[in-house]
Amino acid sequence: MTRMLTKLVWLTLGLLALTACGKDTESTDAAQAVPQQTFEWKMVTTWPRNYPGLGMAPENFAKAVNEMSGGRLKVKVHGAGELVPAMGVFDAVARGAVEVGHGAAYYWKGKSPAAQFFTAVPFGLNVQEMNGWLHYGGGLELWREVYAPFNLVPFAGGSTGVQMAGWFKQEIHSVDDLKGLKMRIPGLAGEVFQRLGGVPVTLPGGELFTALQTGSIDATEWVGPYNDLTFGLYKAADYYYYPGWHEPGAMLEFIINKEAWAKLPPDLQAIVTYATRAINQDMLDEYTARNNTALKELVEKHGVQLRKLPDDVVEALRVASEQVIQETIAEDAMAKKVYASFKAFRDNVMPYTAISEEAFLKIRDGK
Repeated sequence: MTRMLTKLVWLTLGLLALTACGKDTESTDAAQAVPQQTFEWKMVTTWPRNYPGLGMAPENFAKAVNEMSGGRLKVKVHGAGELVPAMGVFDAVARGAVEVGHGAAYYWKGKSPAAQFFTAVPFGLNVQEMNGWLHYGGGLELWREVYAPFNLVPFAGGSTGVQMAGWFKQEIHSVDDLKGLKMRIPGLAGEVFQRLGGVPVTLPGGELFTALQTGSIDATEWVGPYNDLTFGLYKAADYYYYPGWHEPGAMLEFIINKEAWAKLPPDLQAIVTYATRAINQDMLDEYTARNNTALKELVEKHGVQLRKLPDDVVEALRVASEQVIQETIAEDAMAKKVYASFKAFRDNVMPYTAISEEAFLKIRDGK
């Protein structure tokens, strides 16, 4: 009797298990049968379509999102001037005319002075430090606080690393040589340049060569050898200066319309988030790999005169930078809040950078 009862118990449990399994299978089949919602986004950028480095980041983002989502989220990229002007990206995404944009936050300082701190601060953070501040030091949360009134959700969108100081038609021997000089240089750096007597101009990349060639400007900073070579800037100016005091870790951005972001299910939001992180790193990898080869071509093939900014010019720029920053944060509460976080992170990270990155670079070549 006991053995029979035991058999009946095991038989009942087996039938229950099979029934449950059948129900799970039916539930899974039913879930799979429900079509998943798809989304189609338009992206506008401040760069020419498919432009090396900067312009390829949006293309790579679109490809990554499409592949990871299995086609559930498709992004069509439009370069500068195709749907909106290069400097119209912020407004187009903010009002929902398009879902996503790619550009640089310092272009929007007219919207909020605090925006500039999320692209580059003269003598500020390098790219490693900038990524650290954004993703582990509270920077990204502040960035989203700054953009919230504009209906935007920002993400880090790639970095070029330390940039070049720029192209000049004449040599720079002293601070006096900057006076009256018309230079394309946006953001906080433009205000610093103006403080030393220069005339800052903000232009999108696609207009730089013509402006430099025709004399509308006397000098321009852009990015670095890889991008500057592709624009042919060496044909319009002979002198190429370093170091990039103005943009030590220039950070770009993806900006997403808040309503469009909210409509995505959690898994697609995760895909977008990790795609931006991947593209953010990928851009730096590419510039690291391409810049020196391009610099060699500029100097050896095209006869570019590579120059280091004089020490007294650099020091004058440093002093003016601190003055401009202090005035900026004194006039805007949000800029003050952002810079307080930025500076605290910089002060905290600099000692370790000094005994790690800087110290290693000094001993690497054995000289």
